[in-house]
Amino acid sequence: MKNYVKNILKIISILADEIVVGAFLFFILPRAGINVPLKPALAVIGFLIFKDVIAVKFLWEVFEKRVEVGPEALIGKEAIVVEDLNPKGVVKVGNELWIAECINGEAKKSEKVRIVEVRGTKLLVERQE
Repeated sequence: MKNYVKNILKIISILADEIVVGAFLFFILPRAGINVPLKPALAVIGFLIFKDVIAVKFLWEVFEKRVEVGPEALIGKEAIVVEDLNPKGVVKVGNELWIAECINGEAKKSEKVRIVEVRGTKLLVERQE
């Protein structure tokens, strides 16, 4: 249910300009005494919808984008063991060295592990089987 509500909110945010323009063309202008012909008004709304269909692929990727900074960005990444993890040791993530603890046994030097959690300045990792 939670994802359903999120998706509805995403669609509404994408269609916000059509909603505003439609309200303006069909409710606000007529009350001000300005009647916009139906065909041009529908053409404008159709163009805006067409624009969104083209842009939605890019916008959806932005909405779904994972965290790229901070400790949360490390979760799921691969690390290389620099100092044996039995269960604590040192791993290398990119160009950084981190203190790590292996949660499922021991890991030897040069072995690849996956980061499952970040606790302060320590990574909790698991061996890849």
